[in-house]
Amino acid sequence: MVAVSICMPIYNVEKYLNQCLESIIQQTFRDFEVIMVDNGSTDDSFNICQMYALKDERFKLYRQEKAGVAAVRNTCLKHIHGEYVAWIDSDDWIDNDYLEKLVETQKKTQADIICIGNKTYMNDQIYLGSHQNKYGSYPDCEIPKKDAIGDIFFGMLSLISLWGCLIKKSLYRGFIFSEDNRYDDQGNKFKLYLQANKIVGIPEVAYTYRVREESITQSDTELLKFLEEQTANLEKLFYYVEVADFETDYFYHRYLEWLTRKLSEEVVKNDSKCQSYLKKRLKLLKNRMI
Repeated sequence: MVAVSICMPIYNVEKYLNQCLESIIQQTFRDFEVIMVDNGSTDDSFNICQMYALKDERFKLYRQEKAGVAAVRNTCLKHIHGEYVAWIDSDDWIDNDYLEKLVETQKKTQADIICIGNKTYMNDQIYLGSHQNKYGSYPDCEIPKKDAIGDIFFGMLSLISLWGCLIKKSLYRGFIFSEDNRYDDQGNKFKLYLQANKIVGIPEVAYTYRVREESITQSDTELLKFLEEQTANLEKLFYYVEVADFETDYFYHRYLEWLTRKLSEEVVKNDSKCQSYLKKRLKLLKNRMI
């Protein structure tokens, strides 16, 4: 059994893919496999992946017809052999000692999930991840499960992304990524936290997340769709915490806070459609809390 399975959904990232794959090849920790699943790319991404699969047997390449990213992640999970799983977005990159730091921390702490600091690359500049202000000053810290799951609402700790962490494979037993919307991190990561016995954060900053120019601008229709998908994910969370009987009241009140804040933001932007939608969600939530 290999130690770490690195999982990578890939779609039309020919401009960034070499940098990502080279950062993996250069890892100081060597006991890993890379599960590359090409999601019907129409550029040169598949050919680039083929070159890496030919020159390094640790790189395994699969191809499927175009589907949502959650469906591609489910394909990745079908092929993993590692004791631990690490997700890397194919337009991002990692420092040379990224895996080494994660694996060493796991051995030292015996945690089920280890989260590491990240940088953001945007407009040709690199910025520190915001969660560094939260737990970056600690050499190691255990993150309460409630806080890890609760990051789904405001993302202040950068803990809801699938990338930037090492997760014990056993947590994926029976796990399927729900494919109901595009924001698969937000709609699925909390399920892994719910199952974890120990979650640890380390202050090192070793993952670089790329914000691509095309992902910054959204139309009004897209913004409403984004809001609808976000609320669907947050309301999905309630089903899971209720079944697990885990801090239900806490998460209801966090959602109430989130909806109220979002409504205030839309009032400022004068977006009547988003305001109307949020008011309906608030009313339904308050009725449910009675």
